[in-house]
Amino acid sequence: MDTLSFKTLSVNKATAQKEWILIDATDLVLGRMASKVAKLLRGKYKPSFTPHVDCGDNVIIINAEKVKLTGNKWNDRVYLSHTGYPGGQRETTPAQMMAKSPEKLIKKVVKGMLPKNILAGALLDNLYVYAGSEHPHAAQQPKQIDLNLIK
Repeated sequence: MDTLSFKTLSVNKATAQKEWILIDATDLVLGRMASKVAKLLRGKYKPSFTPHVDCGDNVIIINAEKVKLTGNKWNDRVYLSHTGYPGGQRETTPAQMMAKSPEKLIKKVVKGMLPKNILAGALLDNLYVYAGSEHPHAAQQPKQIDLNLIK
């Protein structure tokens, strides 16, 4: 029996197979889309997944302003932030964030679904969000996928 074939693969930064993926966010529910995008960014769909390495794909999200939220979450959900000064707690709703910058809303939701460690910042750098249907990454030849087909 050849025992060399039973070795566990451990991917590092040099051997990671990273792809470019294009996602159209039109009429997708925000939380469900963000959880699948977080898995794509981590690389959990790949057989060579290594938890401590950035082995995920580069994800481009277009049409960010057309994302949906179910129920009354546009106005009932509240995101808190603090300026660092006394009395500096601020609260915003997804409707306010969407009116100001839809890209920031999607990045905030995806960031919340990534692990809370140093690797999360590096993974978030692989996410590119655009409000319209145009993006400057045509040279990378991104592969468009349908998130409804991913479990």
